[in-house]
Amino acid sequence: MKTLIAISIITIIALALIPQMYAHAQLAQQTSAKQYINLRAEVWNEFFRMTTAAFTVGAIVSGTMIWLVWRFRESNPKNKNPTKWEHLEDPTSGSYEDEGGH
Repeated sequence: MKTLIAISIITIIALALIPQMYAHAQLAQQTSAKQYINLRAEVWNEFFRMTTAAFTVGAIVSGTMIWLVWRFRESNPKNKNPTKWEHLEDPTSGSYEDEGGH
């Protein structure tokens, strides 16, 4: 008799807990599937953010290079007069103060 009562109680508990565990597993599976989709979206979002940042940095660097090349070209009127270093025959020898006049 005690065995029958124990088996009945275990069966009732199992009948009550198994559907709850199954529903919880399904809910967890749906949540993880949603999280997986959200994670994919977040990864792509981060990729596009980094791509935008890379293009912005590239545009700034290339713009700076274009400006430097345009500013310091040989045909620029500001660059017509030779500098004090260009007056020296060998820039590594001598003193710049000895040249005078500039």
